[in-house]
Amino acid sequence: MLKYILCTLFTIVAFSVGYTMFSMNQLGEEWGYFSIPLLLFSWGVIWLLFEKRFSKMPHKWKLFALATIGGLVLAMGFPPVPLTFLMFIGFVPFLIIEDEINQHFQQTAKWEVAKYMFHGFLVWNILSTYWVCNTAFVPGIVAIVLNSIFMTIPWVLFHQTKKVLNGRFTYLPLIAYWLGFEYVHLNWEISWPWLTLGNAFAEFHSWVQWYEYTGVFGGSLWILLSNILIFSLWKNKAIINAKDWLKLATVILMPIGCSLLIYHTYEADGATVEVTVVQPNYNPHYEKFTVPASEQLRQYIRLSESKVDSNTNYLVFPETSFWLIDQENILSNYSLKTLNNYIKQYPKLNLVTGVIARKIFKKNEPLGNAIRTRIIEKDTIYYEMYNASIQLSNDQTSIPFYKKSRLVPGAEIMPYNKFFFFLKPIADKLGGSLAGHGIQDKRTVFTNEDGVKVGTMICYESIYGGFSTGYVKEEAGANFLTIITNDGWWDNTAGFRQHLRFASLRAIEYRRSIARSAITGSSCFINQRGDIRQATDYEVEAVIKDKIILNDKITFYTRWGDLIGRLGLFAAIIFLLNMFAKGWLQRRMDET
Repeated sequence: MLKYILCTLFTIVAFSVGYTMFSMNQLGEEWGYFSIPLLLFSWGVIWLLFEKRFSKMPHKWKLFALATIGGLVLAMGFPPVPLTFLMFIGFVPFLIIEDEINQHFQQTAKWEVAKYMFHGFLVWNILSTYWVCNTAFVPGIVAIVLNSIFMTIPWVLFHQTKKVLNGRFTYLPLIAYWLGFEYVHLNWEISWPWLTLGNAFAEFHSWVQWYEYTGVFGGSLWILLSNILIFSLWKNKAIINAKDWLKLATVILMPIGCSLLIYHTYEADGATVEVTVVQPNYNPHYEKFTVPASEQLRQYIRLSESKVDSNTNYLVFPETSFWLIDQENILSNYSLKTLNNYIKQYPKLNLVTGVIARKIFKKNEPLGNAIRTRIIEKDTIYYEMYNASIQLSNDQTSIPFYKKSRLVPGAEIMPYNKFFFFLKPIADKLGGSLAGHGIQDKRTVFTNEDGVKVGTMICYESIYGGFSTGYVKEEAGANFLTIITNDGWWDNTAGFRQHLRFASLRAIEYRRSIARSAITGSSCFINQRGDIRQATDYEVEAVIKDKIILNDKITFYTRWGDLIGRLGLFAAIIFLLNMFAKGWLQRRMDET
């Protein structure tokens, strides 16, 4: 009876919240945090309806509660919640679940493991990335569910490996599978690495100054090792075993101590440039693409004039500030032509801005990989669209152009669109395109007349540490970085705050200062230690100015990238091959 009462209550809550969100959307209002109860209570209804078929475990309610606690703890340990230390115990409930299932079933029980892990990771994904539904509701749900499934796979593989290899390598396979998963998740087209474990330390970046050597994979490894040690203490009931507790304290506290030492002794030493950052404050849902371009241009110039002077070297505008740009003739756009004339008042000034551009291909010209077509008077026009950045400078002979190359799945790229070609008529009818946006193979930096080089990460690109080393490596050699973004899609929620804090990790990995410009969200400056300065508020027009220090030194991480992730993937492949080989041999022996 209780089950049906709860199911009814959950359905009423989910329906009420859903109706409220629909009404808000009709009134042009943002959803904010409403996605959380809708998703959680909807999942609650689904689980209650299928509860009897959920698991064969005798203590399934206990394990279900443990999985729920695991998801809650991981969410509470993830930015912007300042309880990062909880990440060191967030996987312990999952380890307990797997251990109990392992003891209860003589053979592998991958589906039992999968069900509980999926539930726990779904709770974490909903509580930490609910805001993705505020951009596009159905794709947001798909992203949350898929990511929860992907997170489940390493645990299923670990459980099977543990059974087949009789626990010979204890928990090394789990570490390998998880790191391998995170590395793959950074490098395939269905990429959504927002919840990479190492990102959790963005809330306390002073703890991970050694990211200049390891990148975020060092943080992921640290979390995995700590959880496994704590679980081992719990399992062995080593409450008063000083040696084991000393081992745990060393694993957790030594990296923090080393990091704090680096943090307090690090000194940035180099030339400086004066940078002005503009936050125009346009809501992307209801304003950005409806307010006339001429009005937005006046807003940009008005804000710029309040801070730009003869000593300003760089003026930074956010992502997609101007649109309908012809890549072959950029200054044919009235706004950019006006801004090009504006910067001539200041001989030192360079303008870095985001644009939406297109390239129309001439007849017999080689086509790109994201081709769209349009028929005009029986002629087929081939063109590509770009989310891009440019730099306008005094006396330049050509305008440098960079195409955003890490695209948001669904919004900017249809993953593996050659496989899903049959969806093209639906995408065309909805006004979209399976082709997505055009990209480029290598990162491009912009150089001014003094030889200063700036790399421009466009929004989503800034969560990819290894990818963005391309701006800083010797062949590109950026002396400082900008992040241009449009964080208003996620409303005033954890989304833009997480994105802001992740930028601190990029500053540490490359030891590069960052100027961050958001249409709305939070604009700021970040120094080479990852400290955020002059952060602006959400939904406030603002302009900030600062002198930032240049750097041309190359960190270990910049040179070697996600080395730990690659090693994890290699180890995962070895464990998989070992498991399959031993499983095959065992089956052959059983047959004979």
